[in-house]
Amino acid sequence: MTTAASAQIPRHGIRIVLIWLVLTAIAAPLIVFVLGPHLPPGNMTSEAGSQRDANVLLTALLVPIALLVVTFFVYSFVVFRNRTGGIVDGPPLFGDAGVQLLWIVLTGAIVLALAVWGSYTLIVSSHGAGGGQGPSPVDQPKGHEHALPVQVIAQQWEWTFRYPTYGGFESRDLAIPDNTLVAFHVTSLDITHSFWAYELGVKADAVPGVDDIAYVNARHTGFFQIRCAELCGLWHAHMAKKGRVLSLPAFQAWIKAAKQKNAVVQKYLAPYSDVYFPAPLRRAG
Repeated sequence: MTTAASAQIPRHGIRIVLIWLVLTAIAAPLIVFVLGPHLPPGNMTSEAGSQRDANVLLTALLVPIALLVVTFFVYSFVVFRNRTGGIVDGPPLFGDAGVQLLWIVLTGAIVLALAVWGSYTLIVSSHGAGGGQGPSPVDQPKGHEHALPVQVIAQQWEWTFRYPTYGGFESRDLAIPDNTLVAFHVTSLDITHSFWAYELGVKADAVPGVDDIAYVNARHTGFFQIRCAELCGLWHAHMAKKGRVLSLPAFQAWIKAAKQKNAVVQKYLAPYSDVYFPAPLRRAG
């Protein structure tokens, strides 16, 4: 590489950095203030809001890194392209120890910072809520002892829900009150499923013989999607329905109506329990 070409390297580096800074200054606010409010899973619950904030932060960090790579690539393609028309190899390039060290330090710092922030969010801020932490969660949200229990029962290929506070009646519909801490007790009758209440920010495995607890606190009323997030057989994709977050008076009215609607089948149900086992216990013989 000639002395003249070497002297131009800092100038090109400054140009690349300036272009990158301008693009980042434009993109970052758009990500946070325009795209951010629309990122999944929304803010219907405190847990979903925390997950959306995490998605906003990760996207806001990813975009500058991607812009740096794209800016360097496009700048090099435009400025350093061969203008002679011939097919001539350029001079050999060797690694720059300073650039390599800077890249390692910056990416390492980002990964460590995200690990610290993610751990804080999961343990201190969200208290592990939303994810399903097994029958005895290590960390639980404040006031968990007064949470409204709702049992989620999975089976091929349907969801049903029991309300032990209201006599243990079972319903094919799911409704919870807003501004109330709810404890989902997720289990299964047959094989492993996964209870995914998308807009609630809840995703907990439904495992036979296991009472998997996930907490959620809804901020406002509305509908939310329920899916099975674990491949569970032929009709896995049909384990989908909508749940509702209701105001407390509307929830009490729904409970009354649901108990009357399901009273006819209540006598055929097993008594309320943390887990259930179908008969025969070994279906395959």
